[in-house]
Amino acid sequence: MAAAITPIVMPKWGLSMKEGTINEWLVDEGAQISVGMPILDVETDKIANAVEAPDAGTLRRKVASVGDVLPVKALLGVLAPAEVSDAEIDAYIAAYETPADDGDEEEAGPAYQYADVDGIRVRYARRGDAGPAVLFVHGFGGDLDNWLFNLDALADAYTVVALDLPAHGQTSPRLAGTTLAEMAGFVARFLDVTGIDAAHVVGHSMGGGIAAQLAVDAPQRVLSVALVSPVGMGEEINSGYTEGFVNAQSRRDLKPVIELLFANPDLVSRQMLDDLLRYKRLDGVQEALSAIGYSLFARGRQREQPAQRLADTGKRTLVVWGAKDQIIPSTHAQNAPAGATVKVFDDAGHMSQMEKAGDFNALLRTHLAG
Repeated sequence: MAAAITPIVMPKWGLSMKEGTINEWLVDEGAQISVGMPILDVETDKIANAVEAPDAGTLRRKVASVGDVLPVKALLGVLAPAEVSDAEIDAYIAAYETPADDGDEEEAGPAYQYADVDGIRVRYARRGDAGPAVLFVHGFGGDLDNWLFNLDALADAYTVVALDLPAHGQTSPRLAGTTLAEMAGFVARFLDVTGIDAAHVVGHSMGGGIAAQLAVDAPQRVLSVALVSPVGMGEEINSGYTEGFVNAQSRRDLKPVIELLFANPDLVSRQMLDDLLRYKRLDGVQEALSAIGYSLFARGRQREQPAQRLADTGKRTLVVWGAKDQIIPSTHAQNAPAGATVKVFDDAGHMSQMEKAGDFNALLRTHLAG
């Protein structure tokens, strides 16, 4: 009956994840599980999030305990129908061997690559080589790990690329301009350097504004556009977030600011805050973020509105928002270009690509397929 047993394993969230810590089980043994149901909470060195059920069935056994630190692909629990005996489940668990995680990575190449664009050293990730390019562009103060639940989900069918923008993540802390047009121009030159003629462009927040601007300025480089809580579709923006992020100097200062990004503030881990503080303390970052924030978001108003010009480009457009977005109001989704597919998640905030990763990935795959 081993074929009727479905393992629940430690997921791999992001290119650098090696292990996760079990925080809490969200269901009891004997519970009926549906596909996509949150089963347990896991914390990594990047974020805490729920492991969603890959299949439907009955949770027959919890294998991992709260507090366990387990590698990627380790067995967490077992789904099986009632006719599978406890002895068969015991035998399955005893025989389970955690697959090695390093072989796949060696075949896929290094987790991160670097390119020189206009004298700026750009960190980027590239996964898959099976079809058209999909370029992911993060938002203000973010980095390519903002897409850690999304990149591998597309790598089977697309060439997936995500970059750290100038003065963000591990890209050189130098500006390539402070307007969306200047940043979109830089992204176009990044595409040149990495040999990508055209891409489906997926942008979050400020990255959504950059994606829209790129479609307006260089439509031949953009196959389609997907925007997640983008700037450039309305005037209002929470300058308490942008200014708070720039000015925060300690974990105490930063925590309430970063919690604004999520409908569920428990997703903010101590490690996430420490990583952001380490980044913010790099020489040049504070000044660069201040300049971008002043240029784009001064006095709680968005200065540039490229997403409202997308209709003129004729590009297939997906717009995704979280109804609980505390940074950019979800009402801006009403300004989506005619013909766009629009989805507002009731229980997500500004980071719906993380908070609703499974649903978001399914939406994105449908959008990319046209």
